[in-house]
Amino acid sequence: MQLLPTPGAARILTLAALVNTIGRGVWLTATALFLTRSVGLSVAQVGIGLTSTAAIGLLASTPMGYLADRYGPRGIQLAALVASAGCSVALIGVRSFPEFLLVGAGTAVADAAARSSRGALIAGAVPPDQRVRTRAYLRATTNVGISVGTVLAGFAIAADSRTGYVTLILTDAATYLAAAAITTRLVPLPPTPAPAHGPRLIGLRDRPFLVFTALDGLMSMHFGLLNIALPLWVAGHTSAPRWLISALFLVNTTAVVLFQVRASRGTDGVAGAARASRRAGVAIAAACLLFAASGAVPTAAAVALLVAGALVHVIGELWHSAAGWGISFGLAPAHAQGQYQGVYGMGLQLGGMVAPVVVTTLAVGWGVPGWLVLGALFVVLGALVPPVVRWAARTRTMDPVTDSVTQQVPDPAAAT
Repeated sequence: MQLLPTPGAARILTLAALVNTIGRGVWLTATALFLTRSVGLSVAQVGIGLTSTAAIGLLASTPMGYLADRYGPRGIQLAALVASAGCSVALIGVRSFPEFLLVGAGTAVADAAARSSRGALIAGAVPPDQRVRTRAYLRATTNVGISVGTVLAGFAIAADSRTGYVTLILTDAATYLAAAAITTRLVPLPPTPAPAHGPRLIGLRDRPFLVFTALDGLMSMHFGLLNIALPLWVAGHTSAPRWLISALFLVNTTAVVLFQVRASRGTDGVAGAARASRRAGVAIAAACLLFAASGAVPTAAAVALLVAGALVHVIGELWHSAAGWGISFGLAPAHAQGQYQGVYGMGLQLGGMVAPVVVTTLAVGWGVPGWLVLGALFVVLGALVPPVVRWAARTRTMDPVTDSVTQQVPDPAAAT
């Protein structure tokens, strides 16, 4: 697969993401260690702080998207990247839990602004039929960047010194600034005027879109299967060697890099994207069945079932990601792409917050019956997306060629 798209706005956005996520990978790998071993926070304080900042980011997502629409997404994106660099550097001065919360809150707001404005930039700078493809490139390069950053962080982690951790923080900050410098190459997009009448945050009043966001967010709990449930399942409930956990992560990362762009074909319109979401639910459910079957078989069979499950899971993951992009872009009015991308991001964040409890309780706590419940849940979530998308389309004027919104009309249900 070509790592970068053809020259133009999509390539600039992808290159900025690649540089930024190298720093992101560096920092994500060492966050908990820096806060506990260098700052002196307890594990509980780190957990509470990270959960609190995630909640702040969720609440800030839509308002930050609204600002991107009103003041221009490139300017908000640049401000968010510079602010993120400043928050990263501010971590060096953190000496207490309240200070960590303060810096974390600023980071969460900056991250929310960066995510929402990036969506608005894609919507405004990239042709409609290339938006999902651009998102696919961004996701593929994100996996590459985080992987590179993780490897680089290993050297500082091995040293386990404050100097090493501070170096990681400064590297992260530098990548934010480098991404901002690359982003300046984008042509500024004009801000869209606010509606003369009615509410400003219309995305939060769009009932069908909110229902889709909730369904998609719950579907995103499947990321927790690989990151949380599967390592615990392999180590505690199968005869497979523990090194297989790393191999399963490698299978996932490699597949995303190689096939995410290809898997996004046919999801530029909302109808095709909705069908992809339904397929994703079925694929992820099949992966749950394979994972469940690995628990009571000999080692060789367990390894084969787990690898097969990881392959099927990543197919569902690729379809789910592409479907979400196609629907979120396709249902958003042109003047509110930023805030609609912010609303869409809220669903993903919500899924990330509830996934640890749900997947550990069901898959690890309940065992095989829990895996079966999870599989059924993903099938239902995926199957509900097409009718919800059709409901959303009835509240809009859709372009028959692009299968995306040309005009939003009032939803009678929302008027009550």
